[in-house]
Amino acid sequence: MNVITDTAALREWCAKLAAEPFVTVDLEFLREHHYYAQLCLIQLGSRRGCTIVDPLAEGIDLQPFFELMQSPQTVKVFHSGRQDIEIIYNLSNHIPTPLFDTQIAAMAVGFGESASYESLVAHLLHRSLDKSSRLSDWSIRPLTETQLNYALSDVTHLMDVYEQLKQTLTDQHRESWIVDEMAVLSNPETYQNKPEEMWTRIHHRSHNARFLTFLRELAAWRERRSQSKNTPRQSYIKDDMLLAVCAAEPQTKEQLCKIRNLRHDIAAGRLGDEIIEVLNRCRKIPETDYVTPPKFKDFPDKSSALTELLKMLLKIVSQQENIVARLIATEDMLQEFSAFHNAENPILSGWRYQIFGSRAEALRRGALAISFNPESRRIEFTEKEAPKNCAATPKA
Repeated sequence: MNVITDTAALREWCAKLAAEPFVTVDLEFLREHHYYAQLCLIQLGSRRGCTIVDPLAEGIDLQPFFELMQSPQTVKVFHSGRQDIEIIYNLSNHIPTPLFDTQIAAMAVGFGESASYESLVAHLLHRSLDKSSRLSDWSIRPLTETQLNYALSDVTHLMDVYEQLKQTLTDQHRESWIVDEMAVLSNPETYQNKPEEMWTRIHHRSHNARFLTFLRELAAWRERRSQSKNTPRQSYIKDDMLLAVCAAEPQTKEQLCKIRNLRHDIAAGRLGDEIIEVLNRCRKIPETDYVTPPKFKDFPDKSSALTELLKMLLKIVSQQENIVARLIATEDMLQEFSAFHNAENPILSGWRYQIFGSRAEALRRGALAISFNPESRRIEFTEKEAPKNCAATPKA
């Protein structure tokens, strides 16, 4: 088994891979005790051969690998690659390009939501995988032969999975169906945790501007501290405790210590001082700079029934076309459409319009009948003349 542990060998191998049409990529890492994942192993596969790179080897420089990730003629193939891509981006400040994610491709050709690598290998290649090393501590050296074989299997079978899915997309003319999802993976903003925006990821029910402003500042403080200390954000103070602090607005550490379920060592220690400091700064923020509470979408009540009909239509179309429904339309798109807010709605252009949007328009203007054919046991659509008093496309 080829395990690369020095820069010269890595540079030589990456130069060869840069001439390949594609390379499969997988990473093993640990992130339980860190904010930024600790990269422990790199697996690379191509028709030229497969290899493992040890990023923990003494003195190794990963720059040749990062340069390979930018090679314009070589497609970088991942399976469910978001975490792997995030690690590469954090270490190199670049997104692998061009890239292809087999999990996303599988969603577009009938494998459902979040198909696992193991299930694709079994279904497409009729092979089974040994997953006994899945929960290994990849930072411990030396790695066993079993661990290395497991790691390598994540890129060896991926080559065949990629080629089959790519061919299926081509045969079914669905290459464009995954463009938007791939674009999300290729966008650096996908991997940037901006401290001032982290409050939006915390589940709450408040629409109070002052409360949300305190939450914004506390969440940003926690995020910056986690990033600087490379420690998981929840190890300092969990989301529910942030919400409790915002609700109580303690002015002293003594008051902070009285918040139910807040760890005493946090409230009484240095972190408690920092929390009180943040809260004191919050009290000085003018109301004009408060968070603007999110507004409920102002859709008329009469559109809710249409939205439900559109959901049903979407489910039927997604099943008939063998594609995950959310690749066609999100609930926001359906709600906008049902309220006749048509501007730049993705379901009204391209492939989405061909398989769903045109039928959604017919349904909205009362010109689509949906029925079940007991002989074929299929749902059928029938276009009919719209009611005379029904406007074709009311404007927003």
